[in-house]
Amino acid sequence: MAEASTEELRSELSRETMTINLGPQHPSTHGVLRVVLELDGEKVVNAEPVIGYLHTGFEKTAETHTYQQANTLTDRMDYLSPLTNNLAYVLAVEKLMGIEVPKRAQYIRVLFAELSRLGSHLVWLGTSVMDLGAMSPFFYTFREREVILDIIEATAGVRMNPSYFRIGGVAYDLPDGFHEKVQRFLDDWPRWMKTYRALIEDNPLINDRLKGVAVLTQEQALALSVTGPCLRATGIPLDLRKVQPYCFYDEFEFDVPVRYNGDAYDRFWVRVEEMDQSVRIIRQVLPKIEPKGPYMTSDRKVALPPRDEIYGNMEALIHQFKLVTQGFPVPKGEVYQAVEGPKGEMGFYIVSDGGSKPYRWRARTPSFYNLQSLPTMARGGLVADVIVAIGSIDIVLGDVDK
Repeated sequence: MAEASTEELRSELSRETMTINLGPQHPSTHGVLRVVLELDGEKVVNAEPVIGYLHTGFEKTAETHTYQQANTLTDRMDYLSPLTNNLAYVLAVEKLMGIEVPKRAQYIRVLFAELSRLGSHLVWLGTSVMDLGAMSPFFYTFREREVILDIIEATAGVRMNPSYFRIGGVAYDLPDGFHEKVQRFLDDWPRWMKTYRALIEDNPLINDRLKGVAVLTQEQALALSVTGPCLRATGIPLDLRKVQPYCFYDEFEFDVPVRYNGDAYDRFWVRVEEMDQSVRIIRQVLPKIEPKGPYMTSDRKVALPPRDEIYGNMEALIHQFKLVTQGFPVPKGEVYQAVEGPKGEMGFYIVSDGGSKPYRWRARTPSFYNLQSLPTMARGGLVADVIVAIGSIDIVLGDVDK
């Protein structure tokens, strides 16, 4: 259905409208999002997202921390995919400093970035169908996400907000049995995906609530700077892993799922199909990662000295102390680096004045930009369709209020 403007809808209805608040405390807004709805009966005349309830201040806080310390703030933005945020940030600083990262560390980053994408999409799948009234997939998807979090915990020591990617490489080497643990996950995936498809593929509840609902055209998506699955559901196959490869993504074979109707149904299936492609990438990268090898740059301007040096060498001890307490200086300049996150383009713009703390730290988060499309999706639909639209955008409010 062609989008009707607010004025056209008011003229057509020519009746008094009602304004109500959806959120900010509402389970289907996926966080503290407030949407001011102007309604005529059940029909949405206008929808205005109101943000700012999370009060994070990540960008300004980062400017008071050293470059390595600021990495921990990126975890808490899209907290369902913290390692993707880590990756965009460390790549930006590494580009500014001209640091060479060992190839093994790059492969490890790819593996964990795809595991993070899977974990994020699993949460989206379970919660978005729960918005529609289907409970069973929610329990299955969270069960599978636990396996991913177990792998992250075994490697980084914590399940969420691990800050595992560091400027120059990764924080720790892979634990014993890592390859076997990931391989078991890969072996189980086809069975899990078969279960999801059996639950949702021919489910009339899901199909009827999604098809033709919350439509976004190509022109609208481009005008609103929409990226990720929301853009690819309009027929534009933009994926930064393909068009601007990083971390040797150009070595791996994978497809970019695309749909063409731009509705909630197409956004749904783009994400489901993306999960299979992430598994495909993990299958290719896992054999490339040697059980042992370099996982951090050898550049001592950034890397901490080995522990055996610290215990017997005063210069090494002093160097470690200065790196930990004062950080390392970054050459003057500015840089922008983006990666393909689960929700879209995740990028960082950093300005350095030559010190050990960023002069300007700016995050380009996909949830913030994609949320702009909500009014366009909601206008002319029903109140129930607003819930569908929010779920189909897949927002995280930490990613919005940054």
